[in-house]
Amino acid sequence: MVVSIPIRIQYILTLQLFLDWIGITMLFHWTNVFFILTGIIFAGFFFVFGISSLIEKEMRAANISFVLAVVSAVLFSTAFLLPVEGRSILAYVLFAVVLISVILFFLPFKTIVQPDAKPGKRVDERDIMFARARLQPGSAAYEDYYQTKPETKIRDDLFRKEPGLLNEKARFYDPILFSTSKGGFFLTEALRDTVDGAVAGSKVDTSNMDLSSYMKSLARYMGAIHVGIAKTKPYHYYSHIGRGTGVYGDEIKIEHKYALVFSVEMDYEMIGANPLAPGVVESAREYIEAAKIAVVIAATIREMGYEARAHIDGNYRVIAPLIARDAGLGEIGRMGLLITPNLGPRVRLGVVTTNLPLKIDDRNLDPSVIDFCNICRKCASGCPTQAISFEARQDIDGALRWKLDSDRCFKYWVQCGTDCGRCMTICPYAHKDNYLHKGIRWGIKKSWLFRRFALNMDDFFYGKKPSRRTPPKWMCSIQHKIR
Repeated sequence: MVVSIPIRIQYILTLQLFLDWIGITMLFHWTNVFFILTGIIFAGFFFVFGISSLIEKEMRAANISFVLAVVSAVLFSTAFLLPVEGRSILAYVLFAVVLISVILFFLPFKTIVQPDAKPGKRVDERDIMFARARLQPGSAAYEDYYQTKPETKIRDDLFRKEPGLLNEKARFYDPILFSTSKGGFFLTEALRDTVDGAVAGSKVDTSNMDLSSYMKSLARYMGAIHVGIAKTKPYHYYSHIGRGTGVYGDEIKIEHKYALVFSVEMDYEMIGANPLAPGVVESAREYIEAAKIAVVIAATIREMGYEARAHIDGNYRVIAPLIARDAGLGEIGRMGLLITPNLGPRVRLGVVTTNLPLKIDDRNLDPSVIDFCNICRKCASGCPTQAISFEARQDIDGALRWKLDSDRCFKYWVQCGTDCGRCMTICPYAHKDNYLHKGIRWGIKKSWLFRRFALNMDDFFYGKKPSRRTPPKWMCSIQHKIR
């Protein structure tokens, strides 16, 4: 009996025999497909990461990424040389590693972080280094302060012997960039008298308006990145005036119940050269931006018939990071700066306090930031003066925080002539806000194990003590002057 095979099946069998004869069938074995796809994913990821690092001027990370891209392509290609059994075993092992990693990532390891207690007392602005540095020897304020705080006089007088911020005798002096910074701070200082003013005689009817949303949108429209609203607490305010407008030493009375706080982004490329002069140019610029937004919003509120005061560089009545934290903008990290969700500490803050009723934003403690700062210590190891503590958080004046030696930090500033910012630059949270780093930040937030992995990878790609990045191209004409 003769069995008739359909023409279509005959074609398929003939093609199969032909492919077997030339050896192409083996190419499509499932292990080969697995290694091809895996190799493309690994090599492609490292290649894209390398391009991104080049754009960010992170040369170490770029070089390592390109090498890993080539190594990945070579390793997964050599898998074809193994026998089928060997390829299968290796594929199963790799698949198991990936599966276990995914499972561990999503396992609910609870991060136990002790909530930070609210400060039990207010900070006297006269005690902070910036206020003490402004005291003029021989003045009444100078004599009065050191009569009550004689333990700081010897140390402070030594600071005054250093060149000072933006001084031509400072270590990182640059005549052009220091002049540019002075120009920026000149404008901020000129705005210090505009933080408050007369209130319109009649109030605008706001009963049917969502002014909280409007004020946030106004801040973003003017350039703010993160915006939040908090109800003011006593510990948000300094206790006495130490600088800015008003009478030195006067008690600061708490009059406004609400605070709108916002951040502005510091340029990644500019601060990459910290602690050199380009960084202080960017500091001056962002203090201007924060002051501009705060002054306009405060004036807007006063025109609506409600009291409002802007708090800007050199003329604060509040401690901006504390209000920003309580408004839900981030957590205060090891370096004492606010760590925001997508820019880390690479921000400057502005605040407007007011009696205009606003809707308060809830603050949700983010244990992932505290946990990451606990294990990282990168800012501490990279600090030129070791002013940042390597230890765990401590109860200081009723608040749980990392201890910062602000005097040691400021001494470096007045020696170098810049506001340093090295800790801000090398913080892993401060990387560019692109899709790659967004993904890493998401993993850090979600997984206890991924935080450990991400820290090791940050050290591997960028170094435990990352190198300074080159400033923008438009500064290249004065590069020879940047020491």
